[in-house]
Amino acid sequence: MKKLLAGLIASATLFAGAPVQAVDGVTARQLLIGQSITLEGGKNDYGTAVLAGMQTYLSAVNARGGVNGRQVVLKTLDDDNKSAKAETNARQLVEKDKVFALFGSIEGGPSVAVMKAANELKVPFFGPMAGSPTLRRPYQPLVFPVRAEHREEFFALLSHAHSLGMRKVAFLRSDSETGEQHLANVRLICQRLGMTLVADLPFKSDITDAQLGSMVTQLEQAGAQMVFNHGGVGIYEKLIRKAKDKAMQTAFYAVNSASAQLVKRLGELSHGMVFTQVVPSPWERKSAITREYQTEFARFMPGQEFSYGSLEGYVTAKALVAALRLAGTSPSREGFVTALEGTTLDLNGLRASYDSSNHQGLAFVDISMVTRESKFRH
Repeated sequence: MKKLLAGLIASATLFAGAPVQAVDGVTARQLLIGQSITLEGGKNDYGTAVLAGMQTYLSAVNARGGVNGRQVVLKTLDDDNKSAKAETNARQLVEKDKVFALFGSIEGGPSVAVMKAANELKVPFFGPMAGSPTLRRPYQPLVFPVRAEHREEFFALLSHAHSLGMRKVAFLRSDSETGEQHLANVRLICQRLGMTLVADLPFKSDITDAQLGSMVTQLEQAGAQMVFNHGGVGIYEKLIRKAKDKAMQTAFYAVNSASAQLVKRLGELSHGMVFTQVVPSPWERKSAITREYQTEFARFMPGQEFSYGSLEGYVTAKALVAALRLAGTSPSREGFVTALEGTTLDLNGLRASYDSSNHQGLAFVDISMVTRESKFRH
């Protein structure tokens, strides 16, 4: 009898933390989520801000008991903004660490690489924080973006320039398949608005100063009234500096990615620049989601400044938790995906929509301008 009792106790101890229904990443007390994100060892300000926002929301949720009694645990790996490393990270998280889902990558190349692994391994990929069209088209049944895509940002930027009488447009974009897709969208938007793309400026990561100088000459000769970018913030900064050195009057616009970092680097050269943003102003208290974010961020990240990156991370984590709640008390990957189809997540005023043919996420895009105090005014 004593041996039998001892055996029962040993068995109970062995299985106390075992996964419920043998679902990877799910135990009686925990939901394990995997993330490959661009931190570059802490040097990427945008990535570290995004992660701080995500950690804030998850800390707040876990302090209130988690999701259906389970703590949401985020295992994060740094991809150094390298697509190959992002794919390796994703495979490690799924195959070795046994995460329930992949989540929250940033930058287009690494996010697409994580998507590739997610599709091959048949694991949901929730909340990639990149505007790449590849994440949505063709339709990706396992990928659930939250933020608006770059196509919507391009339309907002060009519409703003059009309203000011500008018609001649230049586009700085990566010399890649994704860059070509962005270029096609820009051409369509220009046609729709009656604008002309007078300069296509593709770049590689190893672009030289001489090549950047040639781009500036191309802008001058084409008579470009406005320039905007897809990615390449460091390269865009150099292009703007070279154009300003020649006293060019071209207006410089930009998408949201690393906007605060670009303004900080450019200083007064950024004054008057127009940016799109995919979240409301993190400094103002005009929206319910921003007021919620400010309260929780000040609580869990005392001393850290509000930022677009941390607010976007906060919103994306909020969407993840809402999706996990929909998966129910006995979550499975299949159930997670099915629960999201035909669903709109209310993120305290922001609404992310998903259906069986279009995982749009949010449609929110706002215009901001840099003031003489280097602040963003919406």
